[in-house]
Amino acid sequence: MLSSSQLQARRVAILGATGSIGTQALEVIDALPHLLQVEVLTAHGNADLLIKQARKYQPNAVVITDESQYARVKDALSSLPIKVFSGAAALCEVVAWDSVDVVLAAIVGFAGMKSTLAAVRAGKRVALANKETLVVAGEQVMLEAWQNKARILPVDSEHSAIYQCLLGEELERVEKIMLTASGGPFLGRKPNYLVNVKASHALQHPNWDMGAKISIDSASLMNKGLEMIEAKWLFGLDNNQIEVVVHPQSIVHSLVQFTDGSIKAQLGLPDMKLPIQYALCWPHRAPNNFKRFDFKDYAQLSFEAPDLRTFRNLTLARNAMEQGGNAPAVLNAANEVVVAAFLQNKIGFLEMSDIIAETLVQAAHLEKPDLEALEASDTEARAIAARLLEEKRAAFY
Repeated sequence: MLSSSQLQARRVAILGATGSIGTQALEVIDALPHLLQVEVLTAHGNADLLIKQARKYQPNAVVITDESQYARVKDALSSLPIKVFSGAAALCEVVAWDSVDVVLAAIVGFAGMKSTLAAVRAGKRVALANKETLVVAGEQVMLEAWQNKARILPVDSEHSAIYQCLLGEELERVEKIMLTASGGPFLGRKPNYLVNVKASHALQHPNWDMGAKISIDSASLMNKGLEMIEAKWLFGLDNNQIEVVVHPQSIVHSLVQFTDGSIKAQLGLPDMKLPIQYALCWPHRAPNNFKRFDFKDYAQLSFEAPDLRTFRNLTLARNAMEQGGNAPAVLNAANEVVVAAFLQNKIGFLEMSDIIAETLVQAAHLEKPDLEALEASDTEARAIAARLLEEKRAAFY
């Protein structure tokens, strides 16, 4: 095996460079300049940070998808040999460039699906942090990855753990996987408490430093629900092979149980830079100076079943996974609408699940949707959820 000094540096396109995953990925690249180089940086509306990043890393190109910011970014970088593009279509073009070796798909939500799919169709190595791509269109995306010889490496800590546990194993020997959930800031709380919480409370995750949307999803357990659906497609599992267990310390990132009863787990401190580095550098394990886990610092690692009665999103997600078709796309779209509303304190914490559940009832179900139909389902579900949200707000006031 080649040493790290003998490996050619991989050129990385970071989709969503100004978000939580994107900024942490740049920290990983800072520490491994002999292994990783920045080729493309993209952002939606955070022009100031994108300009700052571009000046530091001097990528081949940047993309600002908010076209109103294009002139500003273009002018700020005019003295540098950096190509500047705007609009969502540009994302799909740059990921297919021959100069891109790895695409870090870190755009949050449904908005990241098209560019992720473009990278897959270009046969790229995709470090996938955008779980919604597989939630909405997992079957189609994994088929296209196989057809185009694209390798998808998960960045979610849970899926990275499972990926590592499966190396060298036969998939048919997997009995089940266990996705660990921290339980978020409201672990152990009951509805009479949760009815009054605000977004500021839900954003205070006890273990992880994450973006706003995923922090709310973690608090409501929807993040774990989406991860169940992602795991189904990523690892080719049946619905009954996927379980969720609450592990408040966030040290065991997930587990795999095999048909002989043996269990493998991947452990480490809760730091997203480790799974990011693993996905970008795979199969090479690059040395780093991240803080190490020490058993002496943890007197106890505990596990418990999730409270499905209080945190209904996990059940809603499992039902959508089992229903199949466009149900996960409807689930995801409704969740994005209610999370955005909750972040603006326009809806209560528990009401998010009410609207998601009703959207799943009202949206048209499609057994075998193609990508165009899934996009239409996303649009329909958002409209339904937005209407239900307004009806609920009107009734309150």
